[in-house]
Amino acid sequence: MFPYLRLGPFILPMASLALLAGFWVGLPLIEREAARLKINAAVLSNVIFYSLLAGLVGARLGYALEFPSVYSSNPLSLLSLTPTTLSPFMGFVVGLFTFAIFVQRKNLPFHPTLDALAPGIALFTAAVGVSHILSGDAFGAPTGVPWAIRLWNEYRHPSQFYETFIALAVFLIVRERFPKPEGAGLNFLLVIVLSSASRIFLEAFRGDSVFLPGGFREAQLIALAVMGAGFYWMRKWMHLETT
Repeated sequence: MFPYLRLGPFILPMASLALLAGFWVGLPLIEREAARLKINAAVLSNVIFYSLLAGLVGARLGYALEFPSVYSSNPLSLLSLTPTTLSPFMGFVVGLFTFAIFVQRKNLPFHPTLDALAPGIALFTAAVGVSHILSGDAFGAPTGVPWAIRLWNEYRHPSQFYETFIALAVFLIVRERFPKPEGAGLNFLLVIVLSSASRIFLEAFRGDSVFLPGGFREAQLIALAVMGAGFYWMRKWMHLETT
């Protein structure tokens, strides 16, 4: 693992750089898909930027509300770039809410806009996997398989590599735009369904799973619910396009 890079007096968090790289590479894919679907790519890029900014602020404030003691002695640390002091759920909610508001205000077509996002989101999930490789987060369960990696004083499943490879496979599938008709939001839902299915599969190899009573893994149950919702809306939106 390679969590930091030292350049003179500066220490760069490699996981954060991987996420920035994923955004930097994914945004042109979104803009290209937006142009193909006859959506104003410049407007959509601005909406994405402001949504991400709001999501980051929401994620940091959410973490601060959950762990106020971390910032009570040094409030300026709220401005730090540490990715581990973020609340992913709060960031997602705030970012999604901001995105919905801007899409409505800018009069962007809802379903085609979602489809324009699909390839960029799929590629960004691969960048998340790379960030986990660099940071050592999302580590695997102890194992004796020949391809195990030494991490945190144990030989473990290289779950971060599994995650990255599967995310790249999802990206390649989504790039082919299998669901028809195009622009109906179905390619976006395909990202949701495939990513949820991959999380259900990958969780079996994770060593940091949260278990619920009965031995169920929390992440698998959430992913199963999200995948079911994705299938529901996929069927519903396909029906709307054919009527």
